[in-house]
Amino acid sequence: MQTMLDSSLPEFSLPATSNLIFKSSDFLGQFLVLYFYPKDATPGCTTQGIQFRDAHADFLQANTHIFGISRDSLKSHENFKAKYSFPFELLSDSEELACQLFDVIKMKNMYGKQVRGIERSTFLINPEGVLVQEWRGVKVDGHAAQVLSFIQSLHS
Repeated sequence: MQTMLDSSLPEFSLPATSNLIFKSSDFLGQFLVLYFYPKDATPGCTTQGIQFRDAHADFLQANTHIFGISRDSLKSHENFKAKYSFPFELLSDSEELACQLFDVIKMKNMYGKQVRGIERSTFLINPEGVLVQEWRGVKVDGHAAQVLSFIQSLHS
């Protein structure tokens, strides 16, 4: 699949925590960070969420909304969000709609077996609704700061 870089984000909607429905078109005029992660409450995903949580005020100051996306259920997301006080919503993509759109489902090795899973990836959509940056195969440590730094560089 070819990259969506420099193309407009297609309209899509997903169920979100806090009894919300996420619609991509609702965020025109603001930066949007969509970070895909494999599974709620696992060590890497927890660390990643905490780093986005801890930088959340700085993202808001940069006119940026953050959403975490995985295939977990809303119930799982609500528990994960509450346990770590995430100030942003988590989107449930159990039918892999957004996962397919962003091409993040990959074959991965887990305990010597091939399994389909989400490749940790982050996408930045600008206020015009255009995908301007993607990070694939993300390493957790320092990633949220890297994304924030990139967004701040666009403001200067």
